[in-house]
Amino acid sequence: MARAQQNYEIQVYGSDTVAPGKLMIELHSNTALEGERQVVNGVLPTDHAFHETVELTYGFTPWFETGFYVFTSAAPGQGWQWVGDHVRPRVRAPESWHWPVGVSISTEFGYQRRAYSEDTWSWEIRPIVDKKLGRWYLSFNPALDKSVRGANAGKGFEFSPNVKASYDMTPAVTVGVEYYGSLGPVTRFDPVPEQQQQIVPAIDLNLSPDWELNIGAAIGVTHSTDRFLLKMIVGRRFNF
Repeated sequence: MARAQQNYEIQVYGSDTVAPGKLMIELHSNTALEGERQVVNGVLPTDHAFHETVELTYGFTPWFETGFYVFTSAAPGQGWQWVGDHVRPRVRAPESWHWPVGVSISTEFGYQRRAYSEDTWSWEIRPIVDKKLGRWYLSFNPALDKSVRGANAGKGFEFSPNVKASYDMTPAVTVGVEYYGSLGPVTRFDPVPEQQQQIVPAIDLNLSPDWELNIGAAIGVTHSTDRFLLKMIVGRRFNF
């Protein structure tokens, strides 16, 4: 299974969607300071590889958006390479429903080159549930991943839960912890050493309604996970 969202877009989603007529541009940057050093099942090493993902998300209605991703990688001896593209439509429960929690669901489909993933075509279904409790914020993304074409195509859906808990230290500074897992097929999880799990202490800076900044250090806690990774997300909203 892909290594923690393939380490290209490491993010726990909130339930909100981009406002209608707005375009969100995000840069997802990360590098594995201690990652896989060998070619594994035809997939290139991640150690000291720099991953840059451009995400464009447009809000069509107050409850519907669509995102598009371009994944790239730069690694020692490989140069800068295009990895693949994904598209991600998402809907959410409108605020007029007055639900006690925020709820949305996205589905992501796309291609990634064989040198960077055992599965060239993949599909993800991501429910999102979140809640703001005073200064606390909680989000749960119980994602289901499916290989459409590749080595894992016969495994069915795999469970990849993401969780975030954060606390507003000030109106501008939020500290928290994120968790990313890839546990194996929903019918029977992989043995723990073969699962991929990361714990990510992170900081969010809320400097402007039009900007977002998330910085984190990911610690791999199983043998199959990159041991140490730094990540940053920079986002800017535009009137389109």
